[in-house]
Amino acid sequence: MRILYFLLFVLIVSCTKTKENNVNQPEKTTDNPYYEKAWSYLDQKEPVNAFQNFNKAKEIYLKRNDSLGVGKCLMNMGIILTGQGDYFGAQETSLEASTYLKENNRENNSYISANYNNLGIINRNLKNYNKSIEFYNLAMKFSMDDTDKLVYLNNIAYAYGEQKKFKEAISIYNQIFQKNSNNKNDNEYSRTLTNLAKTKWLQNADYNPVSELKKALNIRLQEKDLWGQNSSYAHLADYYTQKKPDSALIYATKMYGVAKTLRSPDDQIEALQKLVILENPEKSKQYFLTYQKLNDSLQTARSKAKNQFALIRYETEKNKANFQKAQADNVKKQNQILKQYAGLGILGLILIGGGAGSVIWYRRRRKRLEKEKELEIKKTELRYSKKVHDKVANKVYRVMSEVENVPEMKKEVLLDKLENIYEISRDISYDHEPTDEKHLVEMLESYSSQDDVQLVKVGIQEIGWDTFNKDTQSEVFNVLQELMTNMKKHSKATRVVIIMSRINEEVTIRYTDNGVGCDKLSPKNGIKNTGNRMESIGGAINFDAVSGEGFKAELKFSVQ
Repeated sequence: MRILYFLLFVLIVSCTKTKENNVNQPEKTTDNPYYEKAWSYLDQKEPVNAFQNFNKAKEIYLKRNDSLGVGKCLMNMGIILTGQGDYFGAQETSLEASTYLKENNRENNSYISANYNNLGIINRNLKNYNKSIEFYNLAMKFSMDDTDKLVYLNNIAYAYGEQKKFKEAISIYNQIFQKNSNNKNDNEYSRTLTNLAKTKWLQNADYNPVSELKKALNIRLQEKDLWGQNSSYAHLADYYTQKKPDSALIYATKMYGVAKTLRSPDDQIEALQKLVILENPEKSKQYFLTYQKLNDSLQTARSKAKNQFALIRYETEKNKANFQKAQADNVKKQNQILKQYAGLGILGLILIGGGAGSVIWYRRRRKRLEKEKELEIKKTELRYSKKVHDKVANKVYRVMSEVENVPEMKKEVLLDKLENIYEISRDISYDHEPTDEKHLVEMLESYSSQDDVQLVKVGIQEIGWDTFNKDTQSEVFNVLQELMTNMKKHSKATRVVIIMSRINEEVTIRYTDNGVGCDKLSPKNGIKNTGNRMESIGGAINFDAVSGEGFKAELKFSVQ
């Protein structure tokens, strides 16, 4: 599996300043031209163009129902976003990738491992260290490469160090030494030696790590490992800053020189920060102006890149929506033509059949209309029953949930919500409840709160919700609302995850909570009606509720 060359530090040693190469076999040539083009842009260090082509390649894989191809594209897009500092966008993209990469297929393992490692890096940068360690352990589980496993162990040790759990970190670094005992001159050995020495110093301020740091530096000089030299100079400068400022200045200057050779703006900025503190006032001022200019330039470039990434995703979804609308218009025109031909055919049969045939046809038609009328009455009764449940009962419970989650809600706001329920119940025969993407998100978030229920929702924008027809939107909206109401009433859940994905015209929505579950699923009217709703749009819903293991539901339907 090829790795993003300009983001090696992200995949391999996010936990140190050392940037090392992850040796993997090149990928086989694919028949997706955009995928190959994306890698070409990566070689040229053009992340925005690479992201755009991975996104185009993903659309081709979606049309082919190639889940591995879709997963690979999303994984690489997530890594690019991580490198550009868009951690929340990267997390959403990488979680979406995990829904396409099959954990029971060994062919997917290397991609699953890299994707979990990226999720670990994202959470480390977001200071979610426990979650970061969970993802690194999953990366270890699916990795089939011993070198990669050492890298993931190194990342885990660093995460422990960030939590000041130095004992656990040192234990893992010693474990890496044992696994790498036969290669004392390679990059992995020097990286581990550096990290171990630094961690011992952080654990004990009286510990002197200089001999180990210089030993690692000598190896890196022999190996011409510039990323490793950059790391060593940074740690030596940090150690000497309080004890020997002159020595610290020498190492900070060397770090700045290597960082400029590597064209790494992040490391240049860090070296400049050290030089501003260590240099004399005149040079310190010059370094500060350079630091300020470089930092502003870097932030501007990353903000621009984030906006471009968002625009690429938006344009893709917009084009898909326009294409689907054009298809729908074409089908509508074809149906109109068929109806015209059918009308002409019936008229011809009436004229040919004469009087007797017309009487028979009329009687049959009358009986059919009577049956249709009876069926329509039953459907109307069922529709009103469902509306009372969905638009009034669930609406009331949503308001109750909001009052519970927002105890300081103003009286005027509460009265407005109750008045809205009154208007709906007074004129129940009309459909006033909007079900577009905005109201779907508002409905889901109304059941969550920071202290009570945490809601994670992935893929809403990607499935093209606003392109669905109104019946599909309404039924799926009400099913999700019923699941959230059931969760709030019965499950005692503290976390709800809703992942939406789409392959061609087939949509899958997976609902999971960590509530109490149940020994035997015995749905009441609300949950039972979810099955009827999904059947009405040609879809299905499956439940998985095990006592003590939470509640799961999977919705599947077509939007063709």
